[in-house]
Amino acid sequence: MMHYFDTVIVGSGLAGLRAAIEASKSGSVAVLSKLYPTRSHSTAAQGGIGAALGNEEPDKPEWHIYDTVKGGDYLADQDAVEVMCGDAVRTIVELEHLGVPFSRTPEGKIAQRRFGGHTREFGAAAVRRACYSADRTGHAILFALYEQSERQGVHFFPEFHVLDIEVENSRCFGLVALDIRTGEIHTFNAKATLIASGGFGKVYKTTSNALASTGDCLGILFRAGIPLEDMEFFQFHPTGLYGLGILITEGARGEGGILVNGKGERFMERYAPTIKDLAPRDMVSRAVITEVREGRGIRGGDYVHLDLTRIRREILEERLPEITTFCRIYMGIDPSEAPIPVLPTAHYAMGGIPTDLDGRVLEDEKGSVVAGLYAAGECACVSVHGANRLGCNSLLDTVVFGRRAGTAIGASLKSAEKGEVSGEGIARAKQELDCILTGEGREHAASLRDELQKIMMERCSVFRNERELRQLVEEIRVLKERASKAGITDRGRRFNTELLEAVELGHLLALSEVICLSALERTESRGAHYREDFPERDDRTWLRHTLASQTEKGVEVRYKPVAITRFQPEERKY
Repeated sequence: MMHYFDTVIVGSGLAGLRAAIEASKSGSVAVLSKLYPTRSHSTAAQGGIGAALGNEEPDKPEWHIYDTVKGGDYLADQDAVEVMCGDAVRTIVELEHLGVPFSRTPEGKIAQRRFGGHTREFGAAAVRRACYSADRTGHAILFALYEQSERQGVHFFPEFHVLDIEVENSRCFGLVALDIRTGEIHTFNAKATLIASGGFGKVYKTTSNALASTGDCLGILFRAGIPLEDMEFFQFHPTGLYGLGILITEGARGEGGILVNGKGERFMERYAPTIKDLAPRDMVSRAVITEVREGRGIRGGDYVHLDLTRIRREILEERLPEITTFCRIYMGIDPSEAPIPVLPTAHYAMGGIPTDLDGRVLEDEKGSVVAGLYAAGECACVSVHGANRLGCNSLLDTVVFGRRAGTAIGASLKSAEKGEVSGEGIARAKQELDCILTGEGREHAASLRDELQKIMMERCSVFRNERELRQLVEEIRVLKERASKAGITDRGRRFNTELLEAVELGHLLALSEVICLSALERTESRGAHYREDFPERDDRTWLRHTLASQTEKGVEVRYKPVAITRFQPEERKY
């Protein structure tokens, strides 16, 4: 089936919906999603969205910019950070007008709370900067944007799985997708294609990411010759429920929760004496793992406690109702009465598809633009997060740059040429499915995926070193060979989840290899990338972005400089 739209958007999270609202003012828009739109992973965002409103304490956008640059260990492009943080206050007011039900102060202003790495006066003390809707902030924003998208006449295609994105001669023409419900192939021709498909946390075994977060579009574009930027930087959130990875929002610590080791010590005082438990996530995650490694886990085990018992029960019920419910359901713990077992969980990709400030995809280190192709949200790397994202900057990123991409698309539509996916692109997608459906191998995608996730967790997570990374690269290549010969038992085309898992596995393997090779290349420690064999940050050599590309000889890594405007790199103390 053939479709024609001015704009086609992959992903119905915050970035995709905010872009859809803007682009729909200038032409027809289609939004494709692997899921029903309101089940997109943005709904899992709990704690808040950052903006220097100053509703509860004095705050300034300049302090927000500084915290973001410092938190990202000086790898963030500061021109992009200035755009994001400078637009934050306007963005929150706009979201309020679009119908987002933010929590309120007694005076009726938007409530704000403390979050990791956010400070006043350039690091002097923690500040209340996170605007929130209890602990369901992403959910609240997504539903408001979905309603506005429907009002704007955006066309939704739920449960469509993208198989190919046609990029030829530095131009994008549209994409090919599978209707999961019917098994039919659909072609979407467009003047502009926006990728807002989210992250790829399912490369790891323990993750806060949803099952759908497999990085399909990044894998497709990487295969098409588009480089992936800063893929070595993957953030582990310090407080995932032990054994499950379900996230306990940083807002819990913002409300007064503390991390405690097996000796009953508030151990973050050793690692970040000024802001303690509200240090950036990379620092807290390393601290937790260090406590465990040195035998100070709870009862000598491999986890620590997040203690919320010091927070009044009514505050937990009002401001953190969802995590309170999670603890009761999944752990059998009432957080007002007992501490919560936690361990770092794979959470967020700082790297992704390289873009400029308006979401246009870049195809090389020189900044050459792929005409008609855009990206926004976690799948994109405009590099506002650098080597480590601060909490509550992710929602801000999606909304600010989703809007900018939608505006840029709208402005381009009058002069843009109509896209037309070639017959070769359609045939390529059909052939990929047919190869899987007719495969006779005895191995299955699910078991190979489990092996991949396990070894990624063991060798390329919070701590890394050359020996284990090289071993991991070889193991991934063996898995790729085994996957090429795997088979499936379900030969049908309707709701064939086994078929989709096989497609997703190919992308997970490709992205895992890129993460490992990029991590091997960067011989320093910076933000979420910590090399035990190179424990120091090396600004002389590594104050630059990595760009990994697929070539005939394999993965090739090139570089481009970091944009520095206001803040020169300094020692990262908290």
